[in-house]
Amino acid sequence: MNVGQILSQKGNDIIALERGCTVMEVAKLLGERRIGAIPITDGDKICGIMSERDVVRGIAIRGGGVLADDVSTLMTKAVVTCSKDDTIYELMKMMTERRIRHVPVVDDGKLVGMMSIGDVVKHRMEQAAAENEALKDYIAQG
Repeated sequence: MNVGQILSQKGNDIIALERGCTVMEVAKLLGERRIGAIPITDGDKICGIMSERDVVRGIAIRGGGVLADDVSTLMTKAVVTCSKDDTIYELMKMMTERRIRHVPVVDDGKLVGMMSIGDVVKHRMEQAAAENEALKDYIAQG
């Protein structure tokens, strides 16, 4: 299965904020939507990503005043992305090797979705359950 197939099942609603927003706006949206990261966009192109970790790290280093700063002061600008054609295994490898939990999906340079570690785990659990049922059926027909 590939990223595009998973997006079609989960939906490709994108929660994003535009460049120029504040760290507080990011923190507020992360809390309201109960999500771990938000892509920062410039039009329909991704220019950064901001995670809960980034917010916490910024507060720990610079204090609460960082919340009024522009998101560009804390966001990750070198964003690791995937495409709809990437397999779930390629995505898992990328997340594991780079120690990231959220990967924006980009198609022709445009942000088209977001994959989280939760999406990956959910897919793998569903796949394992289906394989388990297939094996039970195979054995039962034996």
